[in-house]
Amino acid sequence: MAKRITERQRLALKLEHLTDTEVHEVLDYISIMESMRRATSPGSGWEDELISMLAGSEENARARQAFEWESVRRRAERRAAMSYTARA
Repeated sequence: MAKRITERQRLALKLEHLTDTEVHEVLDYISIMESMRRATSPGSGWEDELISMLAGSEENARARQAFEWESVRRRAERRAAMSYTARA
């Protein structure tokens, strides 16, 4: 039975055939991935509690509702304007 190569081995084979500039670009991409991983890692617990508390606050719920009403109002105005121009 033939051995299958792993993804890491396949990557190593592809890296051998790249130019120095392409290898540099791959390394830059990897550093971006690593920094994004660090940025998305869970922070301290009190920040999470604060964010969840603010997200659930009554004032935030009112703000979301007002934003939704404003969006619906703008949509209705656009539809009315479109139907008015279609009739004219």
